[in-house]
Amino acid sequence: MPGLPDFTIRPLETMTEFHAAEDLQRAVWPGAELEVTPAHVLTTAAHNGGLVLGAFDGDRLVGFVFGFLGTDESSSTRPALARLKHCSHQLGVLPEYRDHGLGYQLKLAQRDFVTRQGIRLTTWTYDPLEARNARLNIARLGAVCRTYLRDVYGPMPDALNAGLPSDRLQVDWWVTSSRVKERLSGRRAALDLDSFTSAGCEILNPTTLAPERLPRPPDHFAKSAGMIALVEIPADFQTIKARDMALALAWRQHTRELFEAAFQSGYLVTDFFREPMGGRLRAFYAISQGDAKFEYSDN
Repeated sequence: MPGLPDFTIRPLETMTEFHAAEDLQRAVWPGAELEVTPAHVLTTAAHNGGLVLGAFDGDRLVGFVFGFLGTDESSSTRPALARLKHCSHQLGVLPEYRDHGLGYQLKLAQRDFVTRQGIRLTTWTYDPLEARNARLNIARLGAVCRTYLRDVYGPMPDALNAGLPSDRLQVDWWVTSSRVKERLSGRRAALDLDSFTSAGCEILNPTTLAPERLPRPPDHFAKSAGMIALVEIPADFQTIKARDMALALAWRQHTRELFEAAFQSGYLVTDFFREPMGGRLRAFYAISQGDAKFEYSDN
């Protein structure tokens, strides 16, 4: 695909387009026919306060994002109207169209949509071991996370998820917050490992290399008492899954225990970065102590 395509992002409108979204899901998450959100659900949501946006290369649907209105259960005693949020359920881009920033552009269009509705909070889930998603959700979009969900979808048969418990981080994206506006503006200086370690931040779980140069988690992780700490994950988890499923399972269990302990101790995920080091690419979350409401405050 020569050059950068001229994408158009707009709401899906016709049943032909909603059926195209079914086909796109099959291409993005192969092997999971029963997991495809059907066209009749997509069109119903789109015409009743939900969102189904498509990214088009000419007339071809090459990416989409789907979400609907929900309520924030962290304040369950408040009336539903006061707890409205947007639940972002799916975002997918065809494999040959990835790495063009299309997922980012779809999220920005989603933000515009929910802001016009008067919604401040958007939530979704993602696999904490997928570095590509962590970079988009946490580093670029400015979302935060303080919720770990064990096996939230049960066994998943698609090629990306098969064989592992479907553990997820729940993202909280406060779309009008000063934090998010700063990230989207591009004004924040890029951070690296030295930025954190020079300030005394500890890597709670530094990795070693297993046979075939795959990163292995330590047997135990540190429990930091500092305001900020680092959590290491594999830079390419799908390669680990393809080559050593036992190691992938070890990573799932390790990060489950680490994040649950960190969140229970008052940390939340606030940043993510990757950098080459020692002849390999390494990936780190930053977790921070403090008042979560500060992270979410509006201007």
